[in-house]
Amino acid sequence: MPLSPDGLIQFLKTVHPYDSLDAARLAQLAPKFEVIHANAGEEIYALGAPMQGLYLVHHGEVEVFDENGMAVSILGPRNSFGERGLTRDGIAVTTASANAESALLLLPRADFDALMQAEPKVARFFDRRRPGGPAQSSLATRRVADFMATQPITCSSGLTCQSAAQLMREHHISSVCVTDGDTLEGILTNRDLTEKVLAEGLPISTPVARIMTRDPLTLPSSAIASDVLHAMMEHRIGHVPVVDAGKLSGIVTQTDLTRLQAMSSAEMIAEIASAPDAAAMARVTDRIPALLLQLVAGGNRHEVVTRLITDIADAATRRLLKLAEERLGPPPVPYLWLACGSQGRQEQTGVSDQDNCLMIDDAMQEDDAPYFEALAQFVCDGLNTCGYVYCPGDMMATTPRWRQPLRIWRQYFDGWIKTPDPMAQMLASVMFDLRPIGGNRDLFNGLQEEVLQAASANSIFTAHMISNSLKHTPPLGLLRGIATIRSGEHRNTLDLKHNGVVPVVDLGRIYALQARLTPVNTRARLEAAALTSALSPSGARDLLDAYDLIAETRLTHQADQIRSGTAPDNFLAPSDLSDFERSHLRDAFVVVKTMQSALGHGKGMLG
Repeated sequence: MPLSPDGLIQFLKTVHPYDSLDAARLAQLAPKFEVIHANAGEEIYALGAPMQGLYLVHHGEVEVFDENGMAVSILGPRNSFGERGLTRDGIAVTTASANAESALLLLPRADFDALMQAEPKVARFFDRRRPGGPAQSSLATRRVADFMATQPITCSSGLTCQSAAQLMREHHISSVCVTDGDTLEGILTNRDLTEKVLAEGLPISTPVARIMTRDPLTLPSSAIASDVLHAMMEHRIGHVPVVDAGKLSGIVTQTDLTRLQAMSSAEMIAEIASAPDAAAMARVTDRIPALLLQLVAGGNRHEVVTRLITDIADAATRRLLKLAEERLGPPPVPYLWLACGSQGRQEQTGVSDQDNCLMIDDAMQEDDAPYFEALAQFVCDGLNTCGYVYCPGDMMATTPRWRQPLRIWRQYFDGWIKTPDPMAQMLASVMFDLRPIGGNRDLFNGLQEEVLQAASANSIFTAHMISNSLKHTPPLGLLRGIATIRSGEHRNTLDLKHNGVVPVVDLGRIYALQARLTPVNTRARLEAAALTSALSPSGARDLLDAYDLIAETRLTHQADQIRSGTAPDNFLAPSDLSDFERSHLRDAFVVVKTMQSALGHGKGMLG
């Protein structure tokens, strides 16, 4: 594949994070890439092998498998792979092979390492172990406000030691803050009870005031985690109250620091992969809000955060499938479990239900139906236990309609395309975001291409899909000011999902349909569309910037809620933003509205 230096530079400009590099750096970097050709079925690297460098798909398709031989991702043009092994010890932690004839760009390991050292934005994108790299930066840069317990358990100084001990037992904690209103008076710990009450033979009716540590060492929420660690080491304490403006606002313990150091999506996935049941997995997925907060606080881009969070859902699904097969026995015929919705697009945040379906080999017999019904029930119940609640619209494999042989699925898509009524448009929209999770991927290999070809060739269906996609509109008023929800529980807020992210998701899906693009991730769709006639380069840049801002705002909002001890949602009050932030968010909504208008008028692009 001949590829000129200028052509390579132009290609890299369409790929993140290279698009953040200046022209001089790109010109210096481009010649370092080696062009590698791979035939369909050819192994690119194997688990445990030394990594030669970072791979970037120029064209073709690459499939990546985990240590159990399960497919974990399908990568198309402008997707990188191999960074996990490179950023650890240089040994491959996955296996990669070409699904089709492919051209890959290989950045040798030495050049990759040099780029990571020279460009912080590149390092932040590729090194996903922890924000900023090694464990030290997690402690050195994380603010106390990001991981402290925001609602510490308190008691009055007049409480008896017995009652205080019972309070600590009830809440499974090792200390209690002693307060007078919002003012911190002291702290009582398990060690105080042991050394000052039990060891001295004091009665259990002794008031807390007699044995508590008065005026304990405190830190403000603006301190960083290393401040806490240093204070604990110097003063030999395990609990540090957090005080702001004279008022108690939280507490940090040694357990919090240990959890901070240990938190990573890879470690969570490893725990899930060996979990004996859904309850054990749920104890892992309960930590997803803390992971989201950590990733956002570490400055990670939204597509990195949502990808890592989705990887955990994928791992839970695959583990449940394996547990189901252990309980039910081997499947009578091959099957494929697929996700749709945000999991299918790899865009899960702190709020996600489950959307999935089951494709079964056409060799399935009537007697095989109970097996797959039981498998679907087991997996969906397990996902619900893990916090991925049942889909309100029953878009799940437990519903017989979404648990069918491949020939029925072909009939579904054929019917939706030929008869594009409102229900067909809705169902087709959901199913265009399908992504294989576990099972035999061969069942899906040809179907996606067939459906894209048939759908894009049907102008009536495409017109209906465009019309359907324009039903979700950005929250703009008559003068293009920000318009909030007018009534109900979420009055005076913006719905950053349905009126922020979803309009861009819909646009990306239409561009993918028009150009027959196979990516299902929204950002990947927009990037791929920019290289076709479906979307102009300038339109793509504007829309990508708008999408990034909206998605980042949504994640920051959820992180702020988690930090304050509130369950994350998608409803943001504009009053929580500065004038500067509101202005930029409004501009992003205007871009999305403009792109919708262009699509609705048959242009499909912004020149």
